[in-house]
Amino acid sequence: QVQLVESGVGLVQPGGSLRISCAASGIAFDTSTMGWYRQAPGKQRELVASITRDSTAAYADSAKGRFTISRDNAKTTVYLQMNSLKPEDTAVYYCNAKWSYSPIMYWGQGTQVTVSS
Repeated sequence: QVQLVESGVGLVQPGGSLRISCAASGIAFDTSTMGWYRQAPGKQRELVASITRDSTAAYADSAKGRFTISRDNAKTTVYLQMNSLKPEDTAVYYCNAKWSYSPIMYWGQGTQVTVSS
């Protein structure tokens, strides 16, 4: 059974930083693409960043230059370092995993990130 467990719930002031983590189990992590999505109230879920099995990262325009996605295959964990946070970054952030040899996508339960003064 695939499990993705996010951690790093945070209330951060504008301009601040936060790192959220996602620990994966039950999946071949080193051959999976991992991603972070977010969903703000009243909006659709959107891709924030992804990282392939060979650590090639991709970012939404809103995240470029401020967010960094990384992975630790030994710990089967993916991270999202968020800097220069803005109120519009407030959302529930979801971890996502997709094994290279299957179309199935797995989701974590989500973690709330609030950027507010």
